[in-house]
Amino acid sequence: MRHLNGPSKLFKTTFTLLAVLCLAGTASASTDTFQQCGKASWYKLRGMTASGEKADPNQLTAAHRTLPFGSLVDVTNLSNGKTVTVRINDRGPYSKGRVIDVTLAAAKKLGFVNKGVTRVRVSGSEPESGTRKSNNCQ
Repeated sequence: MRHLNGPSKLFKTTFTLLAVLCLAGTASASTDTFQQCGKASWYKLRGMTASGEKADPNQLTAAHRTLPFGSLVDVTNLSNGKTVTVRINDRGPYSKGRVIDVTLAAAKKLGFVNKGVTRVRVSGSEPESGTRKSNNCQ
């Protein structure tokens, strides 16, 4: 019978390999980001959202054409620099040139309720390969 004074060589090699794979996966996941620029508006949706939840203008939620429901994105008002994080729970906007519709609560935090529409940057983790990448928001 063989006596082991510590972890076997196979165990050490397996553990090292797993640690390297975990670190590599973490590093690549945090570097994929997207950015989309355009106009944002706010809306008072009543009833149900496209995701099936009840609409609430007091929540920090938004409508986007393609982002998956539940995605968290930062919306930055390019005219004043204010940023808010919203959760995608609806589809839209349906007006040409607009990239996101936010709730009244989000529009208040972004400071454009009276204006109605403003230029924004929408950014977050890469949710899907079809989202446009850009670094030129102005």
